[in-house]
Amino acid sequence: ADGYAANLETAEALPPGRARATPEETLREVETPGARTIEGVSSLLEVPASACLKTLLVQGSDGGAVALVLRGDHELNAIKAARLPQVADPLALCDAETVRRHTGCEPGFIGPVGLSVPVIADHAAAALADAVCGANRVDAHLAGVNWGRDLPEPAVADLRNVVAGDPSPRGGGALAIDRGIEVGHIFQLGCKYSTALGAVVLDEAGQEIPMAMGCYGIGVSRIVAAAIEQNHDEHGIRWPTPMAPFDVVLVPLNYDKSELVRETAEQLYTSLQARGLAVLLDDRPARPGVKFADAELIGIPQRIVIGERSLAEGAVEYQRREEREPRRIALEDIEQLLAETGDGASGG
Repeated sequence: ADGYAANLETAEALPPGRARATPEETLREVETPGARTIEGVSSLLEVPASACLKTLLVQGSDGGAVALVLRGDHELNAIKAARLPQVADPLALCDAETVRRHTGCEPGFIGPVGLSVPVIADHAAAALADAVCGANRVDAHLAGVNWGRDLPEPAVADLRNVVAGDPSPRGGGALAIDRGIEVGHIFQLGCKYSTALGAVVLDEAGQEIPMAMGCYGIGVSRIVAAAIEQNHDEHGIRWPTPMAPFDVVLVPLNYDKSELVRETAEQLYTSLQARGLAVLLDDRPARPGVKFADAELIGIPQRIVIGERSLAEGAVEYQRREEREPRRIALEDIEQLLAETGDGASGG
């Protein structure tokens, strides 16, 4: 609603718009034999995943470990996490031996209570009250866990992937998750190359400073693939007219046997090209069905079928790629029709 768009890797997840609830439960340890996943704990204790805390031990930038805590129904965003100064980049989970050394238990039962490593919680996780988390003991979890009472208030950061329904960072509605196709990049180069090259500009004080640089790239092959993915049906490609390799395909029937069909097709081919249209003449000695199927597969926006039967009535059959049935058009009118529909025609 507000025009906000971002890759999933960088989309901002806002803190919850409500204050943390007042604790109502006492801290207690519960047995959870074999429940190593959020799904398992949620099912065993009959609590929603959104009421659980998921703790991940990752390598720290100082060579130690850092605990990242998310709500059980959320997923860690590795790019956001790797940007934290306390976290090693690239992001890497601690191995089982490191987990045991810092928590005293196996992976699958770790939680933030009593940890001696830095704890960073996602906004949504930090907003939970009376939560469930690992007890740092195999086959056990803690229930009724509350920040500030049972463990210190954590450092808080945006650590998770957004989900559908999250509020837009611009405040104009809710986010929707849609699949996109990346066809280009914008790179922020900063001053790395301008400093090396001595490329400077004068600032407001007249002092020389290296210029900030950027560049962009567009993937030509990606554009083609994206256009096909977004414009096709069960019969083949449906090229947008500006991208089509040809504007129109001429399909003469019995081209090698009928002089009338051959002469009409060649005259039409020449005159349409003279009008600036990119024309493909299918002069193969193939059956009509083969030619029709290939024309649909290739996806040329317009098709003209030239046959003796229609020519006897002074007409040809015209069909746009998105239409399922052809139309009979007078031969004398077909050039004007193509000229009118050829705006934004391909360049061949």
